[in-house]
Parts: sequence; C-alpha cells; structure tokens
Amino acid sequence: MKNLKLSTLLAGALLLSTQVQADTAICYNCPPEWADWATQLKAIAKDTGVQIPLDNKNSGQALAQIVAEKASPVADVAYLGVTFGIQAEKADVLASYKPTGWDSIPADMKDPDGKWIALHSGTIGFMVNVDALNGAPVPRSWDDLLKPEYRGMVGYLDPASAFVGYAAAVAVNLAKGGTLQDFAPGIDYLKKLTKNSPIVPKQTAYARVLSGEIPILLDYDFNAYRAKYKDHANITFVIPQEGSLRVPYVIGLVKNAPHMQAGKKVIDYVLSDRGQAIWANAWLRPVRESAISASAKTQFLPDIDYARAKTVNYQQMADAQKGFSAQYMKEVK
Repeated sequence: MKNLKLSTLLAGALLLSTQVQADTAICYNCPPEWADWATQLKAIAKDTGVQIPLDNKNSGQALAQIVAEKASPVADVAYLGVTFGIQAEKADVLASYKPTGWDSIPADMKDPDGKWIALHSGTIGFMVNVDALNGAPVPRSWDDLLKPEYRGMVGYLDPASAFVGYAAAVAVNLAKGGTLQDFAPGIDYLKKLTKNSPIVPKQTAYARVLSGEIPILLDYDFNAYRAKYKDHANITFVIPQEGSLRVPYVIGLVKNAPHMQAGKKVIDYVLSDRGQAIWANAWLRPVRESAISASAKTQFLPDIDYARAKTVNYQQMADAQKGFSAQYMKEVK
C-alpha cells in the first residue's frame, strides 16, 4: 500500500512537473517596460496559462543569442524590430507558423511563409508641445518645419546613431520623392532644415519635449499619445501632409523551439482581439486594426491621417542604413 501511495505521489509530481514545463514559454526581448509587455504577459498567463519569464534583451541581443543557440534552442518566441525579424528569417532560426487571424494581417506586415508577423507599428510624425510654440501654428507638413517661425524649435534624433532618427530620415526622403536607393531628396531636406537650427540629440528626447525645450520632435506616434493621455501634457501628433512611414515590430516562432506548442499559444494570443487591444491601449497601432476598441480608437488620429503613412521593403531599408549614415555625416552633420 505504501509503495502504491508513493508511486501515486511520484506520478503526480511528474505530471505537475510536465504541466509546468508545458505551460512555460521563453520569449526573447519581451521587456515589461516596453510596449506594455507587462500587461501583455499577465494577460497571457491569466487567459492561456502560459508563463513567460521576464527578458530585457533588445532586438540585436535577442537575434545574436538565437543564432548562437541554433543547434540547441532555448527561446520559443522572439519579439524583434522588423529588420531584425528579417535577419532572423535569413539566418534560418525561425519556424513557419501562420497563427489564428493570419488572413486579416496585411501582406506587407508578415513574412509570406509565417517566419515573422507584425504585432503593431509606430508611425513617424511630429510630436508637438503646443504650449512651447510661442504662438506659432501647429506645423502640418515637412515644408512647414523649414519656415522661419520654427527656427530652433525642431528636433530629431541623430539618424547616424538612432534608429528612430533614421526612420524619420527615410520618411521625409520618401515624402520628397526619394527611394531606399536614392536619399538625395532627404539629404537635401535635412540640409535646408539645418539652416533653421534644429536640435539633434543622440538619445531619447521625450522629457525634453514635455519640458518645452524641444517644441517639435520627429518621433513615433505612441510617444506623443503617451505624453498626451498618460502625462497629460498639451501635446498633439501630426502625420505630415506629404506622407510618412510606419515601422512595425514583429514576433516569430523559434525553429525547433523546446516548448513549441506554448510558443504558438503566445503568438496566437498577442494577435488575438484581446492581445491586439492591449497594444492599442498602450497607443501602439495594432496590426489587426479591427481589434482596436472604440475607446482606444478615439485616442488615435483618424484613419485618413494614417493613410498617409506608408510601409516599405524593410530589408532594403536596413541594407541602406549604413550608406545613408555615411552620406548624412558627410553632407549634413
């Protein structure tokens, strides 16, 4: 009898261990401080039972580790900036997986084989501290920023060292008729903007906009919405009339992941109505825009404004970055 009880206890412990292991997924670069992953991870655990340990890697670190562990993967899923997602696909470290809702995801927001899928995007535009404009109107176009009334008011992160700065440069270049192979229009614009004494920090300038030190910053929409709705600053966001750029963040299932089924559950969840709504409530524009709640939608600019923000071939954008940086350093900086 004792042996039977012991066997039963051991079997129960083994089953519990198996369940715990099966209900864990390792996500590289799912930091709770970014994009409200904190809320997302809690929701995943509550609604699916899958526990995801906290991980504060960035995209580059995540990709490097997945490649290093290719022969014996540790991660199940990875959250990456789109260019890193493309690099991961080319390195053959991601598995094909087409999650629930696949058909509702725009073609330019996913790898055709399901190696990576966009979760949400940020759109480049003008983050404007209205109180710091000294009576000048809110600028509505790239050309407006060149006007003398905005002298010393415009800021953008150094595009030779900050990705958001590079994204802003790509946005204005495309708006002015350039391509990812021809940055002449964008370089010409930045030269003109230099004559208007812009502020060009290397690091994030969010607090400097809130303080009014930088009245107009070229930045992502979600930072402007955060300033307006969370920090209650008199901030408005503008997608310029000539057009702009959307930059997605993606998720992928690691090839030969140790907890493959749990990883699939995570991807399904973050692309579900519930998961997408969490992104929207953190002012990131979800890839499945139908999942935005009515209340969250009122905090974004109208769809007609977002229609001016385009997508590009992000692999070409990544490939062009080094050449652009050299050109910027030589001709603008």
